[in-house]
Amino acid sequence: MSAPDGSPVGAERSIGQLFASATADMSALVHDEIALAKAQLKQDVKRGATSGGAFTAAGVLLLFSLPMLNFALAYGIRTWSHWNLAVCFLLSFAANVLIAGFLALIGIVFAKKAKKGRGAQKVAASMKETAGVLQKAKPHPRPELPEDRVPQAIEAVARSSS
Repeated sequence: MSAPDGSPVGAERSIGQLFASATADMSALVHDEIALAKAQLKQDVKRGATSGGAFTAAGVLLLFSLPMLNFALAYGIRTWSHWNLAVCFLLSFAANVLIAGFLALIGIVFAKKAKKGRGAQKVAASMKETAGVLQKAKPHPRPELPEDRVPQAIEAVARSSS
């Protein structure tokens, strides 16, 4: 079994290896945070586009359907009820306004969801929190060396091997 950097588990790693491993982990964390921010921004943009599309559909429906629907509906109501033609036209207009109002409500709901989506702010706060934790991080105290590995013995071995 080996550690993520390829060294065997249980083997002592040098400070350079530890630093390289920590740097790689931090780089991966930053890349993941950026990817999360992009995904959340895409979702917010999609909600905003849906809201705009619903508002546009409501406007187009109201604009293009008024002449045709008003005539068809008014004459249909007149045929069915024998009311005055003016009252029939008012009823057909009211039906069109209700449909456009319903579509506008859908647009408002999606606009509120898009406004609530604060993906980038969440990621920025998370990155600040991570940076704060790393700034406060202190190295662990080194354990006592066994007697056969005291600095003098290591120095003597280093001098004799050169």
